[in-house]
Amino acid sequence: MFCIAIDGPAGSGKSTISKMLAKELNFTNIDTGALYRAIAYYFSRENIDPNTINIENELEHIKIDVHNENFEQQIFLNDVNITDKIRTEKISKLASECSKNILVREYLLGLQRDLARKSNTVIDGRDIGTVVVPNADVKIFLTASPETRAKRRYLELKLKDPNVNYEDILKDIKNRDTQDMNRELSPLKITPDYIKVDNTEYNLEETIKIMLDVIKRSIEI
Repeated sequence: MFCIAIDGPAGSGKSTISKMLAKELNFTNIDTGALYRAIAYYFSRENIDPNTINIENELEHIKIDVHNENFEQQIFLNDVNITDKIRTEKISKLASECSKNILVREYLLGLQRDLARKSNTVIDGRDIGTVVVPNADVKIFLTASPETRAKRRYLELKLKDPNVNYEDILKDIKNRDTQDMNRELSPLKITPDYIKVDNTEYNLEETIKIMLDVIKRSIEI
């Protein structure tokens, strides 16, 4: 099976671009961030603080399934489709907290690797090429300036919440960058075997073209 790993910071467009690349290549798309969001959604729904509870016991009550329907990833939590419930800023922040916990990461690691083995995949996250599938055929580090990423996130969230604040989002983006890059467990980092793509100055269509060119060149090499 052929695996394309895409890592990068929050708001870089990994999820959207990975989905479009998978469709273009007729691959399966795996958005690993959605798996952390599923756990965060469970904790939020049950009013559980992931920093104070016995995580191991709670994880025993969680079953996550992933289905792809027309290149759209569907996330099921305990047999209920929650795909449309996990894309909020609240769940995003809580997912970042959950990702710091070693038991949560270990719980999801096996699931991620199993999904990546089943078919040709485009899989994105923050430690995909370094931890989840270190032997991926192509590794891309997708990034953009914090301001650009915050603006994109602002425009996305504003459709759901007209009261969302750009400066708050920018602050959160910068804080998450610091946390992701400096955490002890599976930090976000770019290693020499990655190809870096900075899409600060590119729109979605231009980024897709650049990524496809990168992938095709890598395959030819």
